[in-house]
Amino acid sequence: MGEKRKTMTTKVRAILFAFLAAVFYAINVPISKVLLAHVGPTTMAALLYLGAGIGIGGLSLMNRNDREMAEGLSKPDLPYVLGMIVLDIAAPIFLMLGVSHGTSANASLLGNFEIVATTIIALFIFKEAVSKRLWLAIALITLSSILLSLEGTDSFQFSSGSLFVIAATICWGFENNCTRKISSKSTYEIVVLKGIFSGLGSLVIALVLHEKMPAIRYVIAALVLGFVSYGLSIFLYVRAQNVLGAAKTSAYYAVAPFIGALLSFVFLKESLSWTYLIALTVMIVGSVLVVVDTLIRHHAHLHSHTFTHTHDGTTHTHTVTHSHEHDHITTDEKHGHHHSVKELENEMKTE
Repeated sequence: MGEKRKTMTTKVRAILFAFLAAVFYAINVPISKVLLAHVGPTTMAALLYLGAGIGIGGLSLMNRNDREMAEGLSKPDLPYVLGMIVLDIAAPIFLMLGVSHGTSANASLLGNFEIVATTIIALFIFKEAVSKRLWLAIALITLSSILLSLEGTDSFQFSSGSLFVIAATICWGFENNCTRKISSKSTYEIVVLKGIFSGLGSLVIALVLHEKMPAIRYVIAALVLGFVSYGLSIFLYVRAQNVLGAAKTSAYYAVAPFIGALLSFVFLKESLSWTYLIALTVMIVGSVLVVVDTLIRHHAHLHSHTFTHTHDGTTHTHTVTHSHEHDHITTDEKHGHHHSVKELENEMKTE
């Protein structure tokens, strides 16, 4: 009973971490919208990542034992680390430009286009399978993104702010695939490297563009926002993933854009339009399909079945009923069972 209660407590805490990760990231766009009145977009991007790197670096020093248990990055990881850093320089700059030229609510919802970018890149570059359900979700999210990108209901001109946000999501789509290759390594190292080097890179660009350095109170505010919305969000997401797995954590995290949009309406008093409401509905349907596809396609359980095989050099039917744990993958109307050849051979030998 005690062990069961401990397991339940661990799961509840992981679910809380996943929701907190979503909430922490969601506050980024509306608060950045306010700070951008006093901080240049490139400088803002730099401060956000520097805040993440400095903050998680501080946590790393306070949790030395936890840090030393994880495997560190190595030389073969270097190409993915460099790709991650370069893309993390570009993405937040595009996002801040998008927020400064458009509405915070639009920018929040357009963040879901990152799902489309990540999936397409994974399909064509990393050859990952994409189900029909996920293709439909991609189509709906793309349609919603187009609607959100229009200047108004009577105009077919695209908003420059929305296009900047979409550019940011494409960069993060590539970055997600780079980070995936090193995700089994130390969380502290990944977040600190992302934060410090991406932040410094953006800061150099801000200096080249001659952006004016903001007052110290806005610098501190941006650093704190970066620590919470980038640093803690990524850190809590990974911690939740260790308990819940990637599928369920992604499902909980999918609420982030909608929380961001809600905060924009409540605190920034941004107005609603029919185009926005239609796009919101389409985006919700697409996001739900992504969650359903993620949760349904991968799960494990105990399963009993029979099979026919060749035995003693002659072909004949030999039925064996057994039970074992395996991956059960459901896609559309078909499902497949994956067993190792060695497992089946061992079962046949025992008959």
